[in-house]
Amino acid sequence: MYVRHRMIQDMKNENTSFHWQAAYDGVHASFPGTRPSPVIGITGNFGDKGCELAEGYFESVLRAGGTPLILPPTENRDALVAMLDRIDGLILSGGGDMNPLFMGEEPIPALHSINPRRDLSELLLIRLAFDRQLPMLGICRGIQMLAAALGGTVYQDLATQFPATLLKHSQDLDRAYASHTVRTAEGSLLRSIMGGAEALAVNSFHHQAVREAGPRLRVAATAPDGVIEAIESAEHKSILGVQWHPECFCLRGDESMLPLFRWLTDEAASYRAARRIHSRILTLDSHCDTPMFFDQNIHFDQRDPRILVDLHKMTEGALDATIMVAYIPQGPRTPEGHAAATDYARSQLRRVQAMVNDGGPSAVAIARTPADLHRLKAEGRKAIMLGIENGYAIGRDLSLLRQFRDEFGIVYMTLCHNGNNDICGSARPREGEPLEGVSAFGADVIREMNRLGILVDLSHASERSFYDALDISQTPIVCSHSSARVLCDHPRNLTDDQLRALAAKGGVAQVTFYNGFLRTDGQASILDAVAHLNHMVQVAGIEHVGIGTDFDGDGGVPGLASAAELINFTRRLLRERYTEADLRLIWGGNFLRVMEGALHHAKQGGA
Repeated sequence: MYVRHRMIQDMKNENTSFHWQAAYDGVHASFPGTRPSPVIGITGNFGDKGCELAEGYFESVLRAGGTPLILPPTENRDALVAMLDRIDGLILSGGGDMNPLFMGEEPIPALHSINPRRDLSELLLIRLAFDRQLPMLGICRGIQMLAAALGGTVYQDLATQFPATLLKHSQDLDRAYASHTVRTAEGSLLRSIMGGAEALAVNSFHHQAVREAGPRLRVAATAPDGVIEAIESAEHKSILGVQWHPECFCLRGDESMLPLFRWLTDEAASYRAARRIHSRILTLDSHCDTPMFFDQNIHFDQRDPRILVDLHKMTEGALDATIMVAYIPQGPRTPEGHAAATDYARSQLRRVQAMVNDGGPSAVAIARTPADLHRLKAEGRKAIMLGIENGYAIGRDLSLLRQFRDEFGIVYMTLCHNGNNDICGSARPREGEPLEGVSAFGADVIREMNRLGILVDLSHASERSFYDALDISQTPIVCSHSSARVLCDHPRNLTDDQLRALAAKGGVAQVTFYNGFLRTDGQASILDAVAHLNHMVQVAGIEHVGIGTDFDGDGGVPGLASAAELINFTRRLLRERYTEADLRLIWGGNFLRVMEGALHHAKQGGA
């Protein structure tokens, strides 16, 4: 009885080191109570009693402001996907050697103990996380798993395989203390994270290491003996691996390595914010050429490596809708050429319809109006709108416009492509062709498109055609995939004067991710795409800019290489201080406003 009384008194004592009731009350001291922080999944190791994790990992995440969540090793694919859907960042923890068979190698005598159950689980986890653009930090074994999963190679044993004299990489000292130094690569993400430090004092407890970073990663730090000590994304993604154990430092109060965990937590918070915004807004890509591949037995409902837009990639990148176009190369302007172009356009559009039916109406559907897009998003389905790229598809027959609208629901037609046609002059006329504007027939085409509610698309058109169409059209025009000429001097891009004129008439220009339209040297990345969008917003205004990737039409750059990576663009724009309201406009709101206006105009005209 005395003992029980004493325990109660201790619980009431204000000096008690932990009072569970006080902690419980603290959670509810205000509303909404605890503040959400990004969830960082940490891969668990195998120990004597099963899954285990060293304290430094979760303690470092907590100190960096994240919420740690231990991920048990499992080969259950459904469970792995469910885990990734619930975290915002991933730490790949240390542990034993990897089975070399997963790298296509036979084991050498110096190989240590391996854990095949963990290997397969983590290789799958990394590839799935990579597809989802999840921020990742690999530590010790984790850096080696990153390299192996993403195309690099690993030394099974440094002492017997490394071609130079080595430092001692497998140390005997307390893991909370530095054992040697590494040099960070100039311009590396790692150096930036560590405050510009060229040299870092790190600890070292390993006999394996990355041999080659591979095509998707690059070396971020090396030891004095040349051993790779850190790797990072070569594609401007949130991926970093270090060979040392930064989590051990914090346990003795040394915060020199805490910036690594703060970086991961910040990136995870950015990822979380972008995903949540995408869940609330409608995201539309106004131009992709995926139908060009549908005659190659493409599987749109699978993650098909031959195309940049499929159901999996749209889901990974949080893209709700895309406008797939029937691209028609410019051919001879003869009755026979026109007839062939019309037939080809129909076949392309029918392939899209068949693809939607094969992919399953429960997952994707054709949309004809903005209302359809919003309804499909609410139903959890992806949406595809249809368009025609190159008015060559209608030849000189205005009646085909109504046929394409009624049968396929096309929402826009790009008046021309490379080479002049009977409608207008191209920004890139063929050899011997003059720079032309809109023809008399082209003016009739534009007026008929207005009457039918089909958007007039001026991407690929010459400047003269652009201004002619702007004057002729009774509704605002669009440029479905065009960037800024002042940043990349290409005739396909829009001058600042064009951007201002387009905005003055209520139109919209969709920045494209085509390498050659972002940089003249062909070395574009996501950073250039952001720069183009920023410039276009500055010149035309936030209400007149959007996104038209040109995926599967040679569009795609590092960081924005497929529909799966579009979430990266939102994260970059959040870093540029764009608000959710801004993103709603950029990600389709502006384009759909113009579409609504065109449909309203057609309805008023009785088309």
